Amino acid sequence: MTDPLQTYWSKRIERCRAALAKNNFAVYVAENTADAGRLILSEILPGTAARSVSWGDSMTLQATGVLDELGKDDTLRIIRTFETGIPRQEIIERRRQALLVDVFFTGSNALTESGQLVNLDMVGNRVAAIVFGPRHVVITVGRNKIVPGVEAAMQRIKDYAAPLNAIRHAGWSTPCIRTARCSDCRSPDRICNVWSITEKSYPRGRIKVVLINQDLGL
Repeated sequence: MTDPLQTYWSKRIERCRAALAKNNFAVYVAENTADAGRLILSEILPGTAARSVSWGDSMTLQATGVLDELGKDDTLRIIRTFETGIPRQEIIERRRQALLVDVFFTGSNALTESGQLVNLDMVGNRVAAIVFGPRHVVITVGRNKIVPGVEAAMQRIKDYAAPLNAIRHAGWSTPCIRTARCSDCRSPDRICNVWSITEKSYPRGRIKVVLINQDLGL
Protein backbone atom coordinates (compact mmCIF):
# COMPACT_ATOMS: atom_id res chain seq x y z
CA MET A 1 0.00 0.00 0.00
CA THR A 2 1.28 3.46 -0.87
CA ASP A 3 2.31 5.58 2.11
CA PRO A 4 -0.22 8.47 2.21
CA LEU A 5 2.32 10.84 3.81
CA GLN A 6 4.89 10.09 1.12
CA THR A 7 2.27 10.65 -1.59
CA TYR A 8 1.24 13.95 0.00
CA TRP A 9 4.78 15.32 0.13
CA SER A 10 5.69 14.02 -3.30
CA LYS A 11 2.79 15.96 -4.79
CA ARG A 12 3.58 19.19 -2.92
CA ILE A 13 7.26 19.01 -3.75
CA GLU A 14 6.50 18.37 -7.42
CA ARG A 15 4.24 21.44 -7.52
CA CYS A 16 7.02 23.53 -6.00
CA ARG A 17 9.58 22.08 -8.39
CA ALA A 18 7.44 22.98 -11.39
CA ALA A 19 6.75 26.48 -10.06
CA LEU A 20 10.44 27.15 -9.35
CA ALA A 21 11.43 25.92 -12.80
CA LYS A 22 8.82 28.21 -14.36
CA ASN A 23 10.40 31.08 -12.40
CA ASN A 24 13.82 30.38 -13.95
CA PHE A 25 15.39 28.64 -10.96
CA ALA A 26 17.45 25.50 -11.54
CA VAL A 27 15.69 22.90 -9.39
CA TYR A 28 16.83 19.60 -7.92
CA VAL A 29 14.88 17.18 -5.74
CA ALA A 30 16.54 15.01 -3.09
CA GLU A 31 14.90 12.41 -0.87
CA ASN A 32 17.12 13.15 2.13
CA THR A 33 20.13 15.16 3.26
CA ALA A 34 22.59 12.51 2.08
CA ASP A 35 21.11 12.62 -1.43
CA ALA A 36 21.20 16.42 -1.35
CA GLY A 37 24.86 16.41 -0.38
CA ARG A 38 25.74 14.05 -3.21
CA LEU A 39 23.77 16.14 -5.71
CA ILE A 40 25.54 19.32 -4.69
CA LEU A 41 29.05 17.87 -4.61
CA SER A 42 28.89 15.60 -7.66
CA GLU A 43 26.61 17.55 -9.99
CA ILE A 44 25.87 21.14 -9.03
CA LEU A 45 29.26 22.33 -7.79
CA PRO A 46 31.31 20.81 -10.66
CA GLY A 47 28.94 22.44 -13.13
CA THR A 48 29.85 25.90 -11.80
CA ALA A 49 33.64 25.47 -12.25
CA ALA A 50 33.92 27.28 -8.92
CA ARG A 51 37.23 28.44 -7.53
CA SER A 52 35.81 30.31 -4.52
CA VAL A 53 32.91 29.56 -2.18
CA SER A 54 31.24 30.84 0.96
CA TRP A 55 27.96 30.32 2.76
CA GLY A 56 25.27 31.86 4.91
CA ASP A 57 23.86 30.42 8.10
CA SER A 58 21.66 27.39 7.39
CA MET A 59 20.94 24.37 9.56
CA THR A 60 19.63 22.54 6.48
CA LEU A 61 22.86 23.14 4.58
CA GLN A 62 24.89 21.93 7.56
CA ALA A 63 22.83 18.72 7.68
CA THR A 64 23.82 17.81 4.10
CA GLY A 65 27.50 17.46 5.05
CA VAL A 66 28.51 19.73 2.16
CA LEU A 67 30.39 22.19 4.35
CA ASP A 68 32.58 19.44 5.81
CA GLU A 69 33.47 18.21 2.34
CA LEU A 70 34.23 21.69 1.02
CA GLY A 71 36.78 22.07 3.79
CA LYS A 72 38.71 19.11 2.40
CA ASP A 73 39.06 20.61 -1.10
CA ASP A 74 42.36 22.47 -1.26
CA THR A 75 41.58 23.74 -4.77
CA LEU A 76 38.85 26.03 -3.45
CA ARG A 77 39.27 29.44 -1.87
CA ILE A 78 36.90 29.34 1.08
CA ILE A 79 35.72 32.49 2.81
CA ARG A 80 34.66 31.49 6.32
CA THR A 81 32.23 33.98 7.78
CA PHE A 82 31.35 32.13 11.01
CA GLU A 83 34.82 31.27 12.30
CA THR A 84 35.06 31.45 16.09
CA GLY A 85 37.67 33.60 17.78
CA ILE A 86 37.74 36.13 14.94
CA PRO A 87 37.02 39.81 15.72
CA ARG A 88 33.57 41.00 14.66
CA GLN A 89 35.03 43.61 12.33
CA GLU A 90 36.97 40.90 10.47
CA ILE A 91 33.88 38.70 10.22
CA ILE A 92 31.91 41.57 8.67
CA GLU A 93 34.71 42.20 6.18
CA ARG A 94 34.71 38.52 5.22
CA ARG A 95 30.97 38.69 4.67
CA ARG A 96 31.52 41.59 2.30
CA GLN A 97 34.13 39.57 0.41
CA ALA A 98 31.75 36.58 0.28
CA LEU A 99 29.46 38.57 -2.00
CA LEU A 100 31.98 38.07 -4.82
CA VAL A 101 32.55 34.31 -4.63
CA ASP A 102 31.76 31.92 -7.46
CA VAL A 103 29.27 29.91 -5.38
CA PHE A 104 27.35 30.96 -2.28
CA PHE A 105 25.51 28.29 -0.29
CA THR A 106 22.62 28.94 2.07
CA GLY A 107 19.07 27.97 2.98
CA SER A 108 15.70 29.70 2.75
CA ASN A 109 13.28 30.62 5.52
CA ALA A 110 10.28 29.83 3.36
CA LEU A 111 9.29 28.67 -0.12
CA THR A 112 5.88 29.44 -1.58
CA GLU A 113 3.94 26.99 -3.70
CA SER A 114 4.12 29.49 -6.55
CA GLY A 115 7.92 29.30 -6.50
CA GLN A 116 9.05 32.33 -4.48
CA LEU A 117 11.83 32.37 -1.90
CA VAL A 118 11.12 34.46 1.21
CA ASN A 119 13.88 35.33 3.67
CA LEU A 120 14.47 37.53 6.71
CA ASP A 121 17.98 38.47 7.84
CA MET A 122 19.71 40.15 10.75
CA VAL A 123 22.81 41.60 9.06
CA GLY A 124 21.66 41.21 5.45
CA ASN A 125 24.68 39.36 4.08
CA ARG A 126 22.68 36.20 3.34
CA VAL A 127 19.86 37.92 1.47
CA ALA A 128 22.35 40.22 -0.25
CA ALA A 129 24.17 37.21 -1.69
CA ILE A 130 20.92 35.67 -2.89
CA VAL A 131 19.96 38.90 -4.65
CA PHE A 132 23.26 39.84 -6.31
CA GLY A 133 27.00 39.23 -6.28
CA PRO A 134 27.98 35.57 -6.28
CA ARG A 135 27.94 34.00 -9.74
CA HIS A 136 25.93 31.06 -8.45
CA VAL A 137 23.72 30.56 -5.40
CA VAL A 138 22.79 27.10 -4.08
CA ILE A 139 19.84 27.01 -1.69
CA THR A 140 18.86 23.92 0.31
CA VAL A 141 15.22 23.78 1.42
CA GLY A 142 13.44 21.19 3.55
CA ARG A 143 9.80 20.36 2.79
CA ASN A 144 8.65 21.98 6.04
CA LYS A 145 9.49 25.40 4.57
CA ILE A 146 6.75 25.10 1.91
CA VAL A 147 3.86 27.52 2.45
CA PRO A 148 0.87 28.61 0.33
CA GLY A 149 2.01 32.18 -0.39
CA VAL A 150 4.07 35.21 0.64
CA GLU A 151 1.77 36.24 3.50
CA ALA A 152 1.97 32.74 4.99
CA ALA A 153 5.74 32.77 4.48
CA MET A 154 6.13 36.01 6.42
CA GLN A 155 3.87 34.76 9.19
CA ARG A 156 5.83 31.52 9.43
CA ILE A 157 9.11 33.39 9.68
CA LYS A 158 7.99 35.97 12.24
CA ASP A 159 5.97 33.59 14.43
CA TYR A 160 8.18 30.49 14.25
CA ALA A 161 11.54 30.62 12.49
CA ALA A 162 12.77 33.96 13.84
CA PRO A 163 12.00 33.32 17.54
CA LEU A 164 13.52 29.84 17.30
CA ASN A 165 16.61 31.22 15.59
CA ALA A 166 17.02 33.82 18.34
CA ILE A 167 16.59 31.17 21.03
CA ARG A 168 19.32 28.95 19.57
CA HIS A 169 21.94 31.72 19.71
CA ALA A 170 23.46 32.01 23.16
CA GLY A 171 24.10 35.48 24.49
CA TRP A 172 21.38 37.30 22.58
CA SER A 173 18.62 39.17 24.37
CA THR A 174 15.38 39.76 22.49
CA PRO A 175 11.78 39.65 23.73
CA CYS A 176 11.02 36.66 21.49
CA ILE A 177 13.56 34.57 23.41
CA ARG A 178 11.41 35.00 26.50
CA THR A 179 7.96 34.89 24.89
CA ALA A 180 8.46 32.73 21.76
CA ARG A 181 6.56 35.32 19.74
CA CYS A 182 7.49 38.41 17.72
CA SER A 183 6.81 41.80 19.30
CA ASP A 184 8.47 43.90 16.56
CA CYS A 185 11.15 44.80 19.10
CA ARG A 186 13.80 47.49 19.17
CA SER A 187 16.42 45.27 20.79
CA PRO A 188 20.04 45.82 19.67
CA ASP A 189 20.09 42.03 19.13
CA ARG A 190 17.03 42.13 16.86
CA ILE A 191 17.49 39.56 14.08
CA CYS A 192 14.54 40.68 11.92
CA ASN A 193 15.98 43.55 9.88
CA VAL A 194 16.09 42.78 6.14
CA TRP A 195 13.42 41.04 4.06
CA SER A 196 13.88 39.62 0.59
CA ILE A 197 11.35 38.05 -1.76
CA THR A 198 12.92 36.34 -4.76
CA GLU A 199 10.23 36.05 -7.42
CA LYS A 200 12.48 34.69 -10.16
CA SER A 201 16.11 33.77 -10.72
CA TYR A 202 17.99 36.26 -12.86
CA PRO A 203 19.85 35.26 -14.88
CA ARG A 204 18.02 31.99 -15.49
CA GLY A 205 19.59 29.21 -13.44
CA ARG A 206 21.84 31.46 -11.33
CA ILE A 207 19.93 30.37 -8.23
CA LYS A 208 19.81 26.62 -7.79
CA VAL A 209 17.28 25.22 -5.34
CA VAL A 210 17.67 21.77 -3.82
CA LEU A 211 14.30 20.61 -2.48
CA ILE A 212 14.73 17.96 0.19
CA ASN A 213 11.91 15.58 1.12
CA GLN A 214 12.57 15.91 4.85
CA ASP A 215 11.65 18.32 7.63
CA LEU A 216 14.85 20.30 8.14
CA GLY A 217 16.05 23.44 9.86
CA LEU A 218 13.81 26.17 11.17
